Amino acid sequence: MLPRLGGAAARRRRRALPFPAEAAMAAARLLRAVVGAALGLLAAAGKMKVVEEPNTFGLNNPFLPQTNRLQPKMPPSAVSGPVHLFRLAGKCFSFVESTYKYEFCPFHNVTQHEQTFRWNAYSGILGIWHEWEIDNNTFVGMWMREGDSCETKSRQTKVHLVCGKSNKLAYVSEPSTCVYSLTFETPLVCHPHSLLVYPTLTEVLQRKWDEAEQFLYDQLITEQGYKKILKGIFEEAGLLKATEEKEVEKKNKKISLQFETVEKCNKEYEQLSKEIKILKDLLSQHSIAYKGNSAENTSIEHVNHERATAETTVLNRSKNDEHLHGDTGI
Repeated sequence: MLPRLGGAAARRRRRALPFPAEAAMAAARLLRAVVGAALGLLAAAGKMKVVEEPNTFGLNNPFLPQTNRLQPKMPPSAVSGPVHLFRLAGKCFSFVESTYKYEFCPFHNVTQHEQTFRWNAYSGILGIWHEWEIDNNTFVGMWMREGDSCETKSRQTKVHLVCGKSNKLAYVSEPSTCVYSLTFETPLVCHPHSLLVYPTLTEVLQRKWDEAEQFLYDQLITEQGYKKILKGIFEEAGLLKATEEKEVEKKNKKISLQFETVEKCNKEYEQLSKEIKILKDLLSQHSIAYKGNSAENTSIEHVNHERATAETTVLNRSKNDEHLHGDTGI
């Protein structure tokens, strides 16, 4: 049996180990350190929070010039519509589709962010809160317009409000190039009357609407004139906002005398003739002088001219007779 070595002798014995043995021990210690670090990283990854925001290598990079970051072309319109929807203002709701994240901020804007690690990942504005779309006395959608440029036009988005158990962005599509469609679910629109337009108007505008209904019923205005009156009411209430493009289009609009078929031409002619007859009867009923045009039946252009003349007379007459209102639908 070998004698037990003391402390100093043991240290000398360990120092006397051959070089390969020392290298093996050092390698073992290094391996243990690497494995420990790897296990630590795996444990941390299990607790790591997934960041939903897009990378900052592209347009969101704060270190790039300000011109490369998201910049709206115009401020959003004022909050309008049903009062119970105002509580959505100041909130945002997101939806992830493939590699894109869409964010809808009611009464503010809609944005799109590409969630990839490309250096030029896309982030852009798909529309800024502009106006409501109204049909049959009902709010049918929110229009977000004047988004980022897309070829020769601006991106725009229509948001459909549907009944749901919670507030969430449920679906996104692009039905046509640079025109997007969003579906937003909310319990705030589940009541059958929650999206009616009439209750949101002031008493003054409600009276104007009531008068327009009566004039239409009495055939003092045409359906076209009735719609024009309603459009004016909605604009005055801040529900609709005529864009500069619409105004230019309206000023430059001309009545086309060209028709695809003779049948369509005849149908349009008959419709205009009926409306002129109604206006003539109204003039006779209220003893208003009317001077006819002998050539009124020779072209559609003359028909429209006579109609305009007759309606102008009715409008002038209405200043003295509050019960008579001419057609404002030209």
